[in-house]
Amino acid sequence: QVQLVESGGGSVQAGSSLRLFCEASGYSGTFGCLAWFRQSPDNERELVAHGWTSTRHTSYSDSVKGRFTFSQDSAKRKAYLQMDSLKPEDTAMYYCAAARGSDGCVSREGVDYWGQGTQVTVSS
Repeated sequence: QVQLVESGGGSVQAGSSLRLFCEASGYSGTFGCLAWFRQSPDNERELVAHGWTSTRHTSYSDSVKGRFTFSQDSAKRKAYLQMDSLKPEDTAMYYCAAARGSDGCVSREGVDYWGQGTQVTVSS
């Protein structure tokens, strides 16, 4: 059974930093991509950042570009999200995601595996 486990969330002041961590287990193959999504109350789950495991290329949503940094380990089992200059609007549940296909992470519908989420709360 594939499991994605996130950690690193918390409550911080605006302008602070947090680093999220995701570790995958139970998958015998190689994921095509890893990603971080987030969802706040009354909003849809949105893509924050994702990376292609084969090329290590990364992509970010406009709202976090320049502030967040996505990275993954060489074994393609761990993903990180360094979040700097946090804003109150970054407050959300953050979910780690993985897909078998390389383009599966570009939307919610393409994701094959989800973590349980880790809460990030940013106060002004």
